[in-house]
Amino acid sequence: MGHYPKNLAEAIEWLSSFGAVPSGGVTRPLYSKPWKEAQQALKEWMEELGLQTYYDSIGNLFGRLTCGDLQAPTILAGSHVDTVNTGGRFDGAYGILAGILALDELKQQYGHPRVNLEVVSLCEEEGSRFPLACWGSGMMTGVYSYQDIYHLKDSEGIRFEEAMKEAGFGFSNFDYNIRSDIDAFIELHIEQGPSLEKTQKSIGVVQTIVGQKRYRITVKGESNHAGTTLMKWRKDPLHGAVSMIHELYEQAKKYDENLVTTVGQFVVEPNVPNVIPGQVVFTVDARHPLESVLCRFCEQFAGRSLEIAKQMGLKLQIEKWHEVEPVQMDAALNEKVKSICMDRGITYHVMNSGAGHDAQLFARVCPTTIVFVPSQGGISHSPFEYTATNDLETGLQVVIQLLYQLAYQEKGEK
Repeated sequence: MGHYPKNLAEAIEWLSSFGAVPSGGVTRPLYSKPWKEAQQALKEWMEELGLQTYYDSIGNLFGRLTCGDLQAPTILAGSHVDTVNTGGRFDGAYGILAGILALDELKQQYGHPRVNLEVVSLCEEEGSRFPLACWGSGMMTGVYSYQDIYHLKDSEGIRFEEAMKEAGFGFSNFDYNIRSDIDAFIELHIEQGPSLEKTQKSIGVVQTIVGQKRYRITVKGESNHAGTTLMKWRKDPLHGAVSMIHELYEQAKKYDENLVTTVGQFVVEPNVPNVIPGQVVFTVDARHPLESVLCRFCEQFAGRSLEIAKQMGLKLQIEKWHEVEPVQMDAALNEKVKSICMDRGITYHVMNSGAGHDAQLFARVCPTTIVFVPSQGGISHSPFEYTATNDLETGLQVVIQLLYQLAYQEKGEK
């Protein structure tokens, strides 16, 4: 029997030890050794608390508090266990750990629910190892299938399917049983932005998750000697890429403040000081609450980039590898969250989420909402990511009460 956490603060520290890096951050990419160890440790902790546990075929982990009726619907809470490279301790982890503690508290206080309660540790959301995000929730909701990962490789050339098999998971006849019993999905998450801290509110009630599109841009030219090739004879893909990125940011300034765009990855080949590059690959991430605005911005960027490539004699490939439309959270669930906050004297802020979340996928198939707690300084995807323990506890108590209303109270009962 291992030593398992007794509260949220302990749980955050405990889970962050799986994939811990010297900088204080956490690196736990999908199907890696730290990822597998974290999932297994969570499974054993849930079993210690008396929850029924199981994995699905791709590595999503579930802890179940049953009502005794196999046909009854399920209320699902949780988040993702993977991290970005040198990420923070709270992103994703908080929603899983709070979900486990919430089910344990409800079980101890009220016994078995009238519908099934489950916490899920989703295998992947970040898209940090393979060029595909929200793999865990995407499979659960039927957005993805085996075909979506068949040709994918990570930066070291390891195939997605190989990594999954190495971690002990994989498809049987390439089939996946999509869940049809989920009546609601609740995701408790740190905000990852400064809104709650700046407005001095304890809880964020999310009404919309912004849409996002991610692209991989490949610019090909001619690699040659840096000293002997005159400027007028060059086909320099780095020059072209820099021009495209400059246009991207200049264009973004012409939109409202909700439009954000980022070039987060940039690879130059051969990346030698005295050689003109032959190829440059960079990524573009664009987000906005309105799909029409997002589409217009991305079309303008693509069109302008093609013009620049043509002017410079370069070849251009634009590959869209991730796309999620803006999604509304469930109004009835949000009203419950607001009511819980008002009853308990907890301040709240109705807001949009600028970050994508697994809730975005679940909202396609069932009533879904996200409950935010503040992020100090708005910092996330960083070792400096931090949320105060009292804020974490406030979020936990709101979710415990929400799950109680959904899984224990009869409809119409106050």
